Amino acid sequence: MKNTKRKTICLVSSQLTTDHGKRISRGIAAQCEKYGYDLAVFSSMVNFDLYYQSYARGEINIYDLINFSLFDGVILDTVNLMSSDLTEVMDMLCQKIGREADAPVVCIGIPYKDLDFIGNSNDEQLREICRHAARVHGCRDICILTGPKDNHEAEERLEIMLDELHKQGLEVSDEHRIYGDFWYTSGIKLAQDIISGAVGKPDAVIAASDHMALGFIDEYTKQGRRIPEDMVVLGFEATNDAMLADIPLTSIESNFAKCAADAVDHIRRIIEPDMSILPYETNNRTMMHFGKSCGCTPDMEDMVQAIRTSLYHIVRYYSQDVFEDNVDIGLLLENFIPEQLTASDTPDECIENIYKSTYVISPFLNFYLCLSPDWLDPNKDIISGHPDKTDMVILRSNTGRNDRYRPEEKITFDTSVMLPQLFEQADEPSAYYFSAAHFSDKTLGYAVLQRRYCDSSKFNIVYRNWLRFVNNALEMSRARNRFFVLSVYDKMTGLYNRRGLYSEYDKLVSGISGEKEIFVSTIDMDGLKYINDTFGHSSGDEGIICIADAVRAIAAEKDIMCRAGGDEFIILGLRECGSFDRERHINEFCSVLEKLSGNSGRPYPITASIGCAVGRINDTEDPKVLLEDLLEESDEQMYRYKSNRRRRREDRNGRD
Repeated sequence: MKNTKRKTICLVSSQLTTDHGKRISRGIAAQCEKYGYDLAVFSSMVNFDLYYQSYARGEINIYDLINFSLFDGVILDTVNLMSSDLTEVMDMLCQKIGREADAPVVCIGIPYKDLDFIGNSNDEQLREICRHAARVHGCRDICILTGPKDNHEAEERLEIMLDELHKQGLEVSDEHRIYGDFWYTSGIKLAQDIISGAVGKPDAVIAASDHMALGFIDEYTKQGRRIPEDMVVLGFEATNDAMLADIPLTSIESNFAKCAADAVDHIRRIIEPDMSILPYETNNRTMMHFGKSCGCTPDMEDMVQAIRTSLYHIVRYYSQDVFEDNVDIGLLLENFIPEQLTASDTPDECIENIYKSTYVISPFLNFYLCLSPDWLDPNKDIISGHPDKTDMVILRSNTGRNDRYRPEEKITFDTSVMLPQLFEQADEPSAYYFSAAHFSDKTLGYAVLQRRYCDSSKFNIVYRNWLRFVNNALEMSRARNRFFVLSVYDKMTGLYNRRGLYSEYDKLVSGISGEKEIFVSTIDMDGLKYINDTFGHSSGDEGIICIADAVRAIAAEKDIMCRAGGDEFIILGLRECGSFDRERHINEFCSVLEKLSGNSGRPYPITASIGCAVGRINDTEDPKVLLEDLLEESDEQMYRYKSNRRRRREDRNGRD
């Protein structure tokens, strides 16, 4: 467990931008703020059974990042983590928890194996919606549409509603006890059955989910019928869709905010048993949202809020308060951020442009982008897990930290830490949202958004879609870099090719300060044709790689190393005037190559000829002309070296 004064709770969920996700976030954030706890949230942005499965796998890999041993408590949102009857993620998480966690772990919404469990009690909310139908609208013949038969949640909701209606002196006939699927389709089918006469027309339909109620209203009114004139329709969960429908739906919120808050209280009782509990308060009157579907006057304040969180403004005056409110995606889409990001010419420029675009995800305390050190290398793609080390390439701060986005400013840390700043002691607690940075199923790293608890509700579709733009830009940068590497590097040896040599030379001479001279070494492998013809081309390739290894061994850190083609190599670099020792350089290369060749176990020696040239740039001479002159001179020296050695060999053979 981490050793700091402030406790940190870990929430593992999925799709926090949904109504359910927002409610559990609200409940947990409220309690963590009360108790002074930090909150680290790990969440996929999409449903696990998304049709684009490669993308879903890239999202899911964020869970592998979690180091449960560093947290004081863990909350698993099993409702979202086990959506669509998929349990693979929960199974993986529980295996990690078993290996790492020494803190209390609690599930919310749906029990899982022997983990502690906090159930979501919607008893009062479901009863309130039934009382509304019976008392306010005087409905006597009520049809209840619930979820699948034998589903725990569906049966519980049905039982509660039947009991409350019984208390109101009403009985629901078997014909009007309808099992569905919690989705629009079962609402559509019920509407069709009532219209056809297969099911008798009731005074009211109470659906155990807004989706079913909306499906019913849509299909019923399409057939020329009227809601609420023909019958009252009520839902459950109070989603944004319900409030923004053509006929706004009267519904009541699920109690998941309270359920999630209770999970924090459960953990507090274990980790701080002597500390007080400050329960999360709920109020049915504020949780009830009225619409036209029952004949009530719609709650305009609720509708306006729902509209504001869904709006897309093409043109808007962004005053400071509106800008910081961050309620629409117009600012994101109408600023051409995708085009700006994907137009980046180099990886460094891409990182800088991402840094500059973070203004659209305000308000935040800090934003971090952490990438694999090898994120640009297509030969080191990560499909599962994370590397041992991670580079923090962006830190955008509104808390006085030093911003970082330049290559020399990156911070490398152990990935097991997740984020070094996470466990620092700050003035006030806050929430950290960890999200995958990936393209399809290839993990590039992860992003961390730190916000105040009062801004926790703004973890929304703006951030989700901005992060998608970032992911796409990173992949575009990877692709461009891959083409660049292919254009300037030799694939076999990893050294620069001739094009790369000239490109790097331009950079080298543009940065010269003081008196410097340029040296060029030209190296030519001996007997490549003989090796290819006698031992095969693979042996010739091994010889070329051996020469490249020798080149690397004698080159200084900033020297330019090049395979100029075939069996020819070039080393180019800067030295202090008069400091380059040709004989020492040549002898060092020959010694290294002899050692590499002797240790290779090959039935033939690997040798090479080498020549050197040195020159100084002056104010009047074109650097490119100087380079060509030096290459020509070093070539001559190399051929002279080769010729002299051949002559000595022939003399020895003649004496023998």
